[in-house]
Amino acid sequence: MKNEMRLTLLCVPSNVAVARIAVATFAASLGFSVSEIEEIKVAVSEAVSNSILHAYPRGEGEVTVLATSGNSGSYQGELVVEVRDCGVGIPDIAKAKEPGYSTIPEHMGLGLSFMESFMDNLSLESAPGKGTTVRMVKRPCRQ
Repeated sequence: MKNEMRLTLLCVPSNVAVARIAVATFAASLGFSVSEIEEIKVAVSEAVSNSILHAYPRGEGEVTVLATSGNSGSYQGELVVEVRDCGVGIPDIAKAKEPGYSTIPEHMGLGLSFMESFMDNLSLESAPGKGTTVRMVKRPCRQ
């Protein structure tokens, strides 16, 4: 059965935890293991944090988190999470995906690497001045 959850949050640091808990609760209803849910929580935290840190340099904006479940091919109950903002966008996606790259010098630049390692699939769409969408897919190991 298909299900969907959508949250639109102001880009403030405390909302990272809100998104993380909401998606974790949604994922738990799909039968993911505790360790899989921990991986999902890290990936969601990184995606939402990136929007808060990078999308809106002036500090005002929103991030939307969309979580869906259902059947996709042979994977019943997979989780798809999209994190979208309408911020400044990413001018060079290939550069942004390099481990250790960050536009903020005091940051480690590992967010996208964590997302990619903890999820089964990661895609990134962005256009300067139009925002960014991070799409992550996680399939339960029980399959």
